[in-house]
Amino acid sequence: MTAKTMDQLVSLCKRRGFIFQSGEIYGGLQGAYDFGPLGVELKNNLKSAWWRSMIYERDDIEGLDSTILTMRDVLIHSGHEETFTDPLVDCKNCKCRIRADHLVDGKCPQCGSTDLTEPRDFNLMFKTNVGPVVNEKSYAYLRPETAQGIFVQFKNVVDSTGRNAPFGIAQMGKSFRNEITPRNFIFRVREFEQMELEFFVKPEEDEKWHEYWKQERLNWWERQGLSLENIKVVEVPKEDLAHYSKATYDLYYRFPLGLEELEGIANRQDYDLGNHTKGQQDLEIKSHVHPNKDSTMKLALFNAEEKKWYLPFVIEPSAGVERGVLAVLTEAYTEEEVPNGGSRIVLKLKKHLAPIKVAVIPLKRNHPEIVKMAQEIKTSLLKTGLGRISLETSGNVGKAYRRHDEVGTPFCVTVDFESIENNPATVTVRDRDTMEQERVKVSDLASYFQEHFLKG
Repeated sequence: MTAKTMDQLVSLCKRRGFIFQSGEIYGGLQGAYDFGPLGVELKNNLKSAWWRSMIYERDDIEGLDSTILTMRDVLIHSGHEETFTDPLVDCKNCKCRIRADHLVDGKCPQCGSTDLTEPRDFNLMFKTNVGPVVNEKSYAYLRPETAQGIFVQFKNVVDSTGRNAPFGIAQMGKSFRNEITPRNFIFRVREFEQMELEFFVKPEEDEKWHEYWKQERLNWWERQGLSLENIKVVEVPKEDLAHYSKATYDLYYRFPLGLEELEGIANRQDYDLGNHTKGQQDLEIKSHVHPNKDSTMKLALFNAEEKKWYLPFVIEPSAGVERGVLAVLTEAYTEEEVPNGGSRIVLKLKKHLAPIKVAVIPLKRNHPEIVKMAQEIKTSLLKTGLGRISLETSGNVGKAYRRHDEVGTPFCVTVDFESIENNPATVTVRDRDTMEQERVKVSDLASYFQEHFLKG
């Protein structure tokens, strides 16, 4: 079964070192979380899976890593400075500040009062000063999305790679939004990471590619362990579309807090490239955006057959890493009865996502030969490139099994007295999901795990 409550996940995440409140010893920074020893492994594994699927497994996408600091000009022309807002209201009774669209029955969620101010626009971007002089011309923003870094580097990527439509530019990285009411653990936070693809297509092919990427993203999430029964595809109504969007699919996942957005797949049309490109009179096409008087670049592609420039349309699958982590934790969290009585908590993560791939456990931590063999096994398994291999030092095999069940370790290797007595040496390998054990030759361990991890 999946987790029934957010409390179960929050408890597990803190207890086992996945996620901690940022600045907790000072009372905590609202809307900010730190990923602990196992959380950072899970997060990096999810990001690596996305990067592999976008860059390594395809021949039509390039990668990019743009700066977090973003020039004001970029966010003026992208529309963020004017439109990237949420409606804010104040409660006159308890002084609480709330997003107007989060109110239920027009009441303050803190005190229940209906004595609220009129909604006003609140810009979500974090502003910072650049350089030693502080004035109206010296500030920049922390990027609210990774997408704009892709758009402003479009020409450089095209010129350096020779790409033409259809092709994509992918990026992962930090984004910042000054949320009025961050909530629900890591679901809505002020500092987060995004996995974004901007896929550039010919304008007449946009709808075909929009459908294509909707299905691709569903397939990818399924490969990360999410059941399609827990994902709902929602086509955003036209009146609710973002200012840049022609059409958007939202993938909603059944989190413990309810059905909430996991990823958006938007058809951004030519909005961004049009807003960032210089005068378009030489493009010989109609665009719904105004020529940019400040930019020095023409962010367009050349159609060799028609011998003219055009602004490609953009399909954008955009996912939050933290929401992805929360989704895979939700799906993997299982409480089940065990054959010999009692119960266990186990994270049935996909093997490639597991923070620890193999735990090596010496039966006796004070037995020199057993400990030495365990250390040698860990060293040899590290050479396979599977990921993190953990050497346990508790000496209590039963407790080690339960601990590694909780953190999702697919396999535990126990070095016991038979291991040092047998020739050839053998160890016990325990499977996380089935709890079945088998004896495996130490010399076969590398190939044994490589085969099992290839199977997923």
